[in-house]
Amino acid sequence: MDLKALKKQESKRKISKGYMWAFFCALFWGLWYLPGTAIWVLNPFDEMSSAIAKTSGDNVSLVVTAVLITAFNALAVMLALMIWNGVLGKYGELVRTLKEFKPCSKWFFLASIFGGPMAVFGSFIAMGFIGGAFSAVAGLLYPVIGSIIAYYWYGEKISKRAAIGIGVIVLGGISIYGGGLLTELSSGNAGNVQWIGYLGGLMAAAGWGIEGAIAGKGLDIAEPDAGLTLRFLGETIIWWVIAIPILAIIGFPMYSFAIQAFEPLTLLILVFAGITFGYCYVTWYKSFPLIGVGRGQGIGNLYGFCAVIFIFLFFGDVPAWTILVGGTLCILGSFIMFTEDASALETLRGE
Repeated sequence: MDLKALKKQESKRKISKGYMWAFFCALFWGLWYLPGTAIWVLNPFDEMSSAIAKTSGDNVSLVVTAVLITAFNALAVMLALMIWNGVLGKYGELVRTLKEFKPCSKWFFLASIFGGPMAVFGSFIAMGFIGGAFSAVAGLLYPVIGSIIAYYWYGEKISKRAAIGIGVIVLGGISIYGGGLLTELSSGNAGNVQWIGYLGGLMAAAGWGIEGAIAGKGLDIAEPDAGLTLRFLGETIIWWVIAIPILAIIGFPMYSFAIQAFEPLTLLILVFAGITFGYCYVTWYKSFPLIGVGRGQGIGNLYGFCAVIFIFLFFGDVPAWTILVGGTLCILGSFIMFTEDASALETLRGE
């Protein structure tokens, strides 16, 4: 077998592996919306929301509660990833990656800003204000943002087929947001539209898209498992060292309710969230160097389909028809993106 044939065979193997990681990402990501939805009705988060609402209003109470939930989610993922790196024997690689700040680890700490306070926090806000199904589908616009940023920033190719897929995803986003808002406004609920929930959905889409592009830059150099752990280290620091102390100083009972979270059922749900979200990120980051940011995000977009099914099976929630139509269009657009000819993936970056 000549060198050209071997190179082509290796390329096909790499692409197949990238697809596999991205499909696992969709599965774990969809599962994450189960604990993410359930945690809102468990102690102490339900009591926290009610207590703050009495003095600061419902909107403020839900946002502050979302901060504590997101902080615990980040901590649970961080612990799951530390165990994962320990099993793989990658603590040494983790330390080496952390030390190389300028060429490498700075990208993962930057990704933590967009992935945590923007994307994950926005997703929890959407869950709290509107519901888990909407939150899952609302973030499906993120491959559009990630693909465009990757294209303009470091020249990752967008084929004609991928561009068509992006267009279909945008139409899906119009249905999810525009359709939902029009339905609420036309029904006479203009004064009760959950604007903060819709904003949370947009934060999730924008944050994950930007994070994917930034992480793709860092993964040019770093090993995915180590880079990902640093990303969640950054997010954990943001919540527990910066955000929660500031809110506590302002007067919100952050620490008293945080201590109450250490009860069996709540901890079990948080562990479930840490495992599903942690390994969803593991597979997401592993797909980027193999098939590119845009395609990795496109396939990962199937999480919306998985999440809606899981939420229906476990909670019986049926989303509005505009959300179903929009989600279907987003998934169709992702399918168009990742079913392009494998030869288009042999070179991910422009020459």
